[in-house]
Amino acid sequence: MKAMIIREFGGPEVFELSDIPTPEVKPGQVLVRIAATSVNTVDTMIRLMGKELPISPNPPAVLGMDFAGTVEAVGEGVSGFSVGDEVYGCAGGLGELQGAMAEYMAADARLIALKPKNLSMREAAALPLVGITAYEGLIRAGISKGHRVLVHGGSGGVGHVALQLARHFGADVYATGGGDKQLALIEELGAKGINYKTESVADYVTEYTAGAGFDVVFDSVGGANIANSFEAAALNGQVATTVAMVELDLSVAHFKGLSLHVVFMLIPMIHDHGRKAHGHILSEIAKIAEAGNLRPVLDEQRFTLTEAGLAHARLSSGQAMGKVVIDI
Repeated sequence: MKAMIIREFGGPEVFELSDIPTPEVKPGQVLVRIAATSVNTVDTMIRLMGKELPISPNPPAVLGMDFAGTVEAVGEGVSGFSVGDEVYGCAGGLGELQGAMAEYMAADARLIALKPKNLSMREAAALPLVGITAYEGLIRAGISKGHRVLVHGGSGGVGHVALQLARHFGADVYATGGGDKQLALIEELGAKGINYKTESVADYVTEYTAGAGFDVVFDSVGGANIANSFEAAALNGQVATTVAMVELDLSVAHFKGLSLHVVFMLIPMIHDHGRKAHGHILSEIAKIAEAGNLRPVLDEQRFTLTEAGLAHARLSSGQAMGKVVIDI
């Protein structure tokens, strides 16, 4: 089969087209003919940083975590999937797991689900990593109908999904963005846009919560921005973040009685721990999408398998609006 591989870590130019053996389906796996894959920030980090990240594969390697495609073969012990099923998931591209930048991929059946019927292959391929991350963070934060929810980075890959899921759960949703395009997208998706460059945390907490703060803050920016999340949260509020690699004074969180939830959705793949949860979440996300309450935003530029490097460069440029997708 054709695949884009990397023989060394580095810039986007390291990808090369190669013929490699089609994987044999093992017990517990399905063989998927890949239709599309999407590029996530973690993919670019693995490509660039290599073994500085403990999750990186040994080259030569095939990257790409997210995918959508069609089941070609079903391994021993697998139930719930049949040849011809359209599926999606996040199941490779790190450690010993072959990625999705290839014509075929052997995927652990616990990590996939049937593709949302109303989404294209390209749209479905954009959802798994960001969808699971957003869903897990909101559920762990105990989101419920009537909550006031703030999403930091509401136009980003995870953020634009989180705000749609929060609306689906019945929350009153607000989201930060840093420019007219970002704020327009946030408003289009049904949340109140907040320009973090011109509005202070104190200002928008006063304006939108009468000073009480937000019940749930979903922080897809993370890092130093977690301090802003603590400031924006209500007493006994919930903060979920996807980036917690930071040294931070927890005094504000202490005196507000906040709960902090760190979401690292790669744990099931890395440690083979709780993989069934990902399949379950993807099934729930498919139902939400089919109900018309979730649709991923795709970047306007399209890429083919041989343009994998250009797709990585597009994401890294910061110019993409929505998920960067590669057609296989």
